[in-house]
Amino acid sequence: MLSVNHAVLRYGVIEALHGISFEIEEGEIVTLLGANGAGKSTTLRMISGLHAPSSGSIVFEGRDVTHVKAHEFSSFGISHVPEGRRIFAQMTVEENLEMGAFRRRGSLTGDIDEIYAMFPILQDRQKQKGANLSGGEQQMLAIGRALMAKPRLLLLDEPSMGLAPKIIQQIFEIISQIRDQGTTVFVVEQNAQQALRLADRGYVMENGRIVFGDSAAKLLDDPRVRAVYLGEPVDS
Repeated sequence: MLSVNHAVLRYGVIEALHGISFEIEEGEIVTLLGANGAGKSTTLRMISGLHAPSSGSIVFEGRDVTHVKAHEFSSFGISHVPEGRRIFAQMTVEENLEMGAFRRRGSLTGDIDEIYAMFPILQDRQKQKGANLSGGEQQMLAIGRALMAKPRLLLLDEPSMGLAPKIIQQIFEIISQIRDQGTTVFVVEQNAQQALRLADRGYVMENGRIVFGDSAAKLLDDPRVRAVYLGEPVDS
């Protein structure tokens, strides 16, 4: 579905991504692991057109989208939930959801009802402003808004950040449900154990490079991953 090929991204003279390559197959949940500053969020912003690579290519469903602008990506079937949620704080829940479908025409009632069925608390809050929601409710709203574009690939950046454990579990269950309903998911997540238990495959990023990737099960058992990302001691 998605192929990133030898992509280099520079901010001025600073090279943030050093020729990264990876693939995502249709119907998968794939996670990207790495320490803060490794380049994970930059990778998602590159895929969604917020930053164009200096070289290399991005191919989505057989189409070269390397230099497609960010506002056009939703029409190609890619939605991005950024780190920090970035909801419209002064708009209501329902208005935020409508904004997620800004490129679509026709009635949105059925689609909004589907989001409310997935996130019942949002239906209870539908006339409240985004600023008045809890962190977990804002994350649900950000995901719901992205789903209003009917994406085939959903990019999630740190969906569990700052949330209580109970809410994190709920968010991860919803991500699994989204995949089961036919949307492929690429998720950046600091909670490595949760992410790997959710995902089919994963990649590990260090200092702007993809250093290795494997099935989620094998990464969970990899001593390097267990030591660095799961906090377990390395056998001497």
